[in-house]
Amino acid sequence: MSYFFQTELFQSQKKPHITGTKVRRIYGDKLAKIHIPIPCPDNPQKSLEIQDEIVRILDKFAELTTELTTELAAELTARKKQYNYYRDGLLSFEDGAGEWKTVGDLAENLDSLRKPITSGLRDRGNIPYYGASGVVDYVKDHIFDGDLLLVSEDGANLLARNTPIAFSISGKSWVNNHAHVLKFETYAERKYVEYYLNSIDLTPYISGAAQPKLNKKNLESIGIPNPSLEQKMRTVAMLDKFEALTNSLTEGLPREIQLRQKQYEHYRNLLFSFPKLKEAEA
Repeated sequence: MSYFFQTELFQSQKKPHITGTKVRRIYGDKLAKIHIPIPCPDNPQKSLEIQDEIVRILDKFAELTTELTTELAAELTARKKQYNYYRDGLLSFEDGAGEWKTVGDLAENLDSLRKPITSGLRDRGNIPYYGASGVVDYVKDHIFDGDLLLVSEDGANLLARNTPIAFSISGKSWVNNHAHVLKFETYAERKYVEYYLNSIDLTPYISGAAQPKLNKKNLESIGIPNPSLEQKMRTVAMLDKFEALTNSLTEGLPREIQLRQKQYEHYRNLLFSFPKLKEAEA
């Protein structure tokens, strides 16, 4: 019965009887009217044998789907750890090795040009409106046009790091006051700082516990190893390749998990595809 309750056949019969808007419910007398397909109803022994076999097949499918999903999820985690390992290795410098500069030395800060707009006052368009962790909306106008690095100014993600706190944007854009806006002279310098900020622990620069914040002064004080432009270009080129590979896996593995789940659901629905009641009686 538990497998049948997950099928399209059960859902299609249940849907017309559901009531309520906020709280969706189906009453017992309506539920009792739903037809349950029984194979070989005139032969109870054979019917039970068929039901046992259907359950056995579905149990195996469910087990294989769960196993594959677990393996793919583990593979995704391993690839992310591998990427972080190589990134951190490429960006590791001894304190006394080479020149160090601050973010304030390397970038032009454009925070003074930011303009937050409440959602009700935004004119809808196709220009991305950025916040601390990425695009939050699309608007008609823009205040920036070019290649920039955005760095989260506030929010729980500064500590949780579920998504990158530094991310590059290009073209026309609007940025609110939850993300710092940095401009660099070259692609290599911008990406180099982006990769570096995403690799280090920013806790010493963050104020507030309930509402974590990375203010402009603290951001600009962060020290960054400053090798030659040529070395930055080589480092960024390698990290770009690693990131592209990791992203392809990040996109591909969840899609594979989804396909396997759909495959399982397809076969589950097929196994419950018996002739309809009127067809069986004809």
